[in-house]
Amino acid sequence: MSIQGEKLQKVLARAGVGSRREMEKYIDANRVSVNGKVAKLGDRVEETDLIRVDGHTVKIEEKADRICRVIMYNKPEGELSTRKDPEGRRTVFDRLPRIDGERWIAVGRLDINTAGLMLFTNDGELANRLMHPSYEVEREYSARVFGEVTNETVKNLTRGVELEDGPAKFLSVKPMGGEGINRWFNVTLNEGRNREVRRLWQSQDVEVSRLIRIRYGKLELDKRVPQGGWNELDLETVNYLRKTVKLGRETQTKLSVMPEKRKDKRAKINQIRKAVKKHNQRVKQTKRK
Repeated sequence: MSIQGEKLQKVLARAGVGSRREMEKYIDANRVSVNGKVAKLGDRVEETDLIRVDGHTVKIEEKADRICRVIMYNKPEGELSTRKDPEGRRTVFDRLPRIDGERWIAVGRLDINTAGLMLFTNDGELANRLMHPSYEVEREYSARVFGEVTNETVKNLTRGVELEDGPAKFLSVKPMGGEGINRWFNVTLNEGRNREVRRLWQSQDVEVSRLIRIRYGKLELDKRVPQGGWNELDLETVNYLRKTVKLGRETQTKLSVMPEKRKDKRAKINQIRKAVKKHNQRVKQTKRK
C-alpha cells in the first residue's frame, strides 16, 4: 500500500506518533519537517519523503506490516492524562507497557479527578476515529453528585443545555441509589469534550463529587483490572472497535506474547521471594544454634 499523496497528519498518526489531532498541533507548532523543510497543515507526502518530528526521523511502515493493538487501562484518581508533566506528577503513561519502536496513543482523556476506563492504541487513525464526534461512540459514567436532583433537572440534562463551548446533553440519566443529596447516577453521552459531564451537572447547580468512566462503546470496564492496571484486548474486541468506526479488520494479534511476558515476570518475582524466604529461614536456624 502506497502512502503517496496522503495528508501528513494521517501518515504520522498511522505511524503511531500520536492521534491525528495531536499531529495537527505538532505541525502548527513547527515541530514537523518534510525533506528538511518545516511542514504546514495541508501538506501531503510520498513514501520516499523524509519526515522528522522534533528532529527525529519517523519510520513510515506499510499498514500491512503493523499490528493494531489496544489496551484497557483502569485510571485511578490523581493521575494526569498527559504524556509528561512539568511538575513531575504521575501520568497514565507511567504504568503502560513499552512497545518497541512505537508509542501508545490515548483515546481521549480523563481529568485528574476522574477515574475509570481509558483506551490506548498504537494506531493513530483508530484513536482519532474513536474520539471524533461524527462516529458518536457512546461513553457511560458513574457519577456521585451533591445537590438536589429533581425530575426537571433530569429533563433539562437530557433535552440539552447551553455550555460555554456550545449545546450539550446526556443521552440518558439513570438513578443508581444513594441517600439525601449524595446520590449516584449513571449517565451516557456520545462525545468527550473537556470536563463535559461535570459541567453539565454544574449547569443545574449540582456538583460531581466522584466520577468514574465505566463504558466506552459496548466495551465495559473489566472489574478484574485493578486501579493502575491494564489489560491488552483480544483480536475480537479490537475488531469490534475498528468496525464501530468503519476501519478494516485486523487478522493478527500480539496478545499471546504479552501474557507470557507477564507470567515470566511473575515467575521471576516468585523465585526471588522463595530465595529470600529460604535465606531468612537459614538465618533463624543459625541464630538458634
